[in-house]
Order: sequence, then structure tokens, then C-alpha cells
Amino acid sequence: MLVGLLLVTLLDGCGVLQRPSASYSYDHAFIRYWPPRKESRSLRLAVKDLIDMKGVVTTAGSHYVAETTQPATSDAVCLMIARARNVQIVGKTNLSELAVAPSGVNDFFGTPRSPLNKHSNLIPGGSSCGSAVAIANGLADIAFGTDTAGSIRVPAACCGIVGLKTTFGLVSLQGVFPVEPKHLDTVGPMAKDVDHVVQGMDLLQDGFVARYRAAVAAKPSAKKIRIGRLYLTGTDPKIDQAVDEALVRAKFEVVPLDQVFKDKWDQAKRDGNTLAAAGVWISDGKFFDKLIGVSARTKAIIALGGFDFVTNYQSAVRRQAAWQQALHDTFERVDFIALPTLQKLPPKIPTAATAAFNEAQILNLQNTVPVNFAGNPALALPIPVSDKILPATSLQLVGPRLSEADLLNAGRLVEARSRL
Repeated sequence: MLVGLLLVTLLDGCGVLQRPSASYSYDHAFIRYWPPRKESRSLRLAVKDLIDMKGVVTTAGSHYVAETTQPATSDAVCLMIARARNVQIVGKTNLSELAVAPSGVNDFFGTPRSPLNKHSNLIPGGSSCGSAVAIANGLADIAFGTDTAGSIRVPAACCGIVGLKTTFGLVSLQGVFPVEPKHLDTVGPMAKDVDHVVQGMDLLQDGFVARYRAAVAAKPSAKKIRIGRLYLTGTDPKIDQAVDEALVRAKFEVVPLDQVFKDKWDQAKRDGNTLAAAGVWISDGKFFDKLIGVSARTKAIIALGGFDFVTNYQSAVRRQAAWQQALHDTFERVDFIALPTLQKLPPKIPTAATAAFNEAQILNLQNTVPVNFAGNPALALPIPVSDKILPATSLQLVGPRLSEADLLNAGRLVEARSRL
């Protein structure tokens, strides 16, 4: 399959549109950017360009979609609270084309520049790369992203910010360009710290701040919080060490999870990737035969999704309920699960010749999709790492369904002891 992906990528050369200059910020964070009013003190909100905004074309990071789609006739439902509160929307953020590439590379609108190390050309992480870079570079206070297989948490990890994947079904997907809406797609907030993510959640779920404050009052310290620590094969030792040290600093009660659970997690990763890939085929298969305006990288991912849909999709769906039950049983014994968001530090942006292989490798590095497969919430937040090049890696905390307030409280405790 990887050989096939590589061949499709190498054949890219005919039917490629000239890159448009549609990213109106120096770091390629935005596809459309509206500078904030200088006198305004209201929150600046950036919105991933999968989310409809009335009067604006939702490009999905695709030049083909941008050129062939009419402006949205109404806002997505998830913007309702922000509109009612007159929050200042500063732009539609860039993303990997059709939200399918975990690297965050966009061949048409430009790839957002990772702020973690300005001297290395590192991936920003996908697909909500523009949202993460906009936050990291101070161009927005809160950003809305979407997360199908890790698309909020992976760019949060690659850009040194905080990102929350919400419980499946908690936030309406009406008016959101689909990837795999039947089982995986979610909308969630991204910000520089936990406090701003809480504010972002309050724009997606009215009254969330009060729920968060109640969670903080119920467990103001980590002493009563039990963390199940998951160790996965292939993780960089210094990243595991960084996670362990962050948990110790916060003073959680840490319980290692056993091999039985690890095996179930690994199977859920395979099944979640199958659903995500098949979802790309279901949602975006119609773009596969476009000669102009869709990159070979994206066509390769769509083709792989078609293969997964035919061969593995139904069996993966049948295993979903068992995985959800396994997580539910684990949360009878622990409050949260902790593990690295990524198994290794972010790699460099690939050359065109190695793009397909690189996307597959990044997919294997991320520890995010089992959470989507279950429908649970998860938080990614930066923690210090002992590395000569990068200052931070990312801790992922996974919680029971609808535990966003408690999850962010746990994140607050980690953040307070892990200042970079």
C-alpha cells in the first residue's frame, strides 16, 4: 500500500494549479485573515476553515474546493455562542488539504510554520495546523479546530500549545465539512494555556466555565486524582521520561496500566485509523478523479481510504463497542489515562519524493486515534523535555465521556508545575 502511495505522489506533476497567495499572514496560519480592531479588548477567535462562516467560502484547505464552492449561507452551529457574544473572529485558519494529512503540509495554501524551532523546518502537525500556529504566534487567543484522528492534539503537540478533543457528539457538526462524522469527527478549542481552553469550551458549550470551576473546587489538588499511565512500544525514552516527571511534579497517584490494556489500545489504534481512512474515502472520494486542484498527496490518502473501506471498515466498526467498554472499565479504576501525545519529537517537513511515506510514519507516531475510536475526550498540553533542539513535548490526558471540565482541571495541575 505504501508503494502505491509513493507512486501516486511521484506521478504528481500534471494538473497542479499554481499556489495561490491566499494565506494572509506571514506564517501561513490563515487562509482568510481579518486584522483585529486595535482598540478592541474582546477575545480573538480563529476558526479552522472546515467550519462554515456565513458569507465566506469554506475551502477545507483545498484549492479545488475554494474555486468551485459558493460562500456559506449560514454559520456552523458551533459558532452560535461566539456570535451571540460578539467575539472577534480574526480569520479562517489553514489546514492540510481536506483535513487528511497528519503532517499539516498544504501544497496549495502554504504550510504553516512551526514555532517550536524556527531554525528547523518542522511539521506543524495536522490537520488543524493553522489554528495551532495562529495561537502559538499570538495571532488569536482561542482557535477552533476539528479532531478526527488527532487533528487538534497533534498540531498542539507540534506547536507547543494546549488542545482539547471533545466527547463525540457534544458539539454539533452541523455546518462542518465532514471527514468521518458518523464515528470520529469532533470540534474543540485550542489555546496557549488551560485557562484560555476553558474560555474556548465556554464558546462551544454554554455554562462550561461554571462546570470547570466546580471541578476545580471538588479537586483543587492532585492528591485525590488517580492516573493510569500507559507505556507504548516505540516511544522515545526522553518523551516517556518527560511525561513521568510531569505526573510526579503534579503529585498525582500514578498506576501503570497492564499489557492487556496496551494490547487493546494497539488494536483500537489500528481500527481507528481504518475508520478515519475509510471516512476520507466516503467523504472525499468524489475528489479523487480531479485532474486539477487536488494534490497527489491527498489523492494517495483518499486511495488508501478506499482500500480500507473495502477490506477492513466493517470489522473495525464491529470492534468499536468492545473498545468503548474496555475504556469504561478502566475508568472504574482510574480517573484519567496519561501517555505521550506523540511517540517522538516532530520530524522535518518531507520532500515531495518522500511525502507519502512520511504521512504514514507520522500516523504511526501519534497516540490519538484510539480516543476518537472510543468517543472520549482528551487533552494535549506541553511539558518540558530534555532535548538539545526542542523545549517541549506533549502530554495527553484521556478522560471518561463528558469529563471535559475534570480533564481541564487535571491539565491545570500539570500546567502549574510544568512551566516551560
